Amino acid sequence: MPKRSRKPSDPNAAAASILADLIKPASDGKNPAAVALGRLGGLKGGKARAANLSATRRKAIAKKAAAARWRKP
Repeated sequence: MPKRSRKPSDPNAAAASILADLIKPASDGKNPAAVALGRLGGLKGGKARAANLSATRRKAIAKKAAAARWRKP
């Protein structure tokens, strides 16, 4: 059974906790510029890698992935 968070039964307290969740800072101690650069690289990474692969290498990777998907646990 999944664990569920306990929300306050008092409507004012519930509203305060929801508002606190919404306005808490988005920073996790990470540099926002570095996060943006990492995301940018991640967005174009798969397409750039696929463009550089040869057809035979791409086929080998696909066969390996299919074998891994169908492997018994």
